[in-house]
Amino acid sequence: MTYLSLRRGWSTMSVVLLAYVSILLLSNAGCGGGVAAARFRTTSALSSNLLANGIGKTPPMGWNSWNHFHCQIEEKLIRETADAMVSSGLAAIGYEYINLDDCWGELNRDSQGNLVPNASTFPSGIKALADYVHSKGLKLGIYSDAGTRTCSGTMPRSLGHEEQDAKTFASWGIDYLKYDNCNNDGTSPKERYPKMSKALLNCGRSIFFSLCEWGQEDPATWAAEIGNSWRTTGDIEDKWESMTSRADQNDKWASYAGPGGWNDPDMLEVGNGGMTTEEYRAHFSIWAIAKAPLLIGCDIRAMDNVTLELLGNEEVIAVNQDKLGVQGKKVKKDGIWRFGLVLSVMAR
Repeated sequence: MTYLSLRRGWSTMSVVLLAYVSILLLSNAGCGGGVAAARFRTTSALSSNLLANGIGKTPPMGWNSWNHFHCQIEEKLIRETADAMVSSGLAAIGYEYINLDDCWGELNRDSQGNLVPNASTFPSGIKALADYVHSKGLKLGIYSDAGTRTCSGTMPRSLGHEEQDAKTFASWGIDYLKYDNCNNDGTSPKERYPKMSKALLNCGRSIFFSLCEWGQEDPATWAAEIGNSWRTTGDIEDKWESMTSRADQNDKWASYAGPGGWNDPDMLEVGNGGMTTEEYRAHFSIWAIAKAPLLIGCDIRAMDNVTLELLGNEEVIAVNQDKLGVQGKKVKKDGIWRFGLVLSVMAR
């Protein structure tokens, strides 16, 4: 067994990343027995999370507008963010989703009951925006809510409009849906979220389904059948205490994550200014070990070189994107995490 230890320190605190690395040997003579077979069985078991949409085999990587911009979003910003994702080199190492959060739409639906983009902030429409993002080799995500209105109160709900909205998203070329839980009617998420899941599976397009019910009804125990990721925590803040508490809350559900369905401790705060560089390094490393979605939450158009270096660390990203998909576990209170990897080696 091989051990990989990475140590990062700041003041009196430290994080130790402890990896148990399993090497999968593939040879021309075959790979049906021994270690290889054991590894394939492990991967097969974890793959039971995969939905019929066939996506999410590794945690999603990309960007979301909320942490930095909140409701201050418009199509120029999104286009420039897509441009920056490519020009920075982040797209080339796996960051692919450009996700709109709340506040992209009009207050009310149109006369046919359809969701409508905000005419002043997205005058070209979401379809044109998706076409632009796709032209960059990226994917576009969007936001809705399983309540009476979205969290901002500025957009209609999708509750009761699941099939119609799923078809709308598909017609626009949407690739990812974050589905929030604000202003809900008190009905259990276990009743509300499957309706959107079914609608997405029948909309004619593969759309990553991100459940955002804040971990209130322990979605790790039931959401793998309907979603590709599920929030296990409340919203993160750009503070050390908030980040570490989210990591600890997420950690208890590690055994439920795997290819096709991931625990989500919320989006990254790296680069937003509320933590030190070493704290951000720990933040990014823990999210990678936890096989969490790596959704950047800062303004990547204006990030400094330190932030780019952190977010672009390919060795850390490789841990997150490892095909085995085993979520790392915190094994000691002082911040030691253990995780497994598969390294494919061609034997000559």
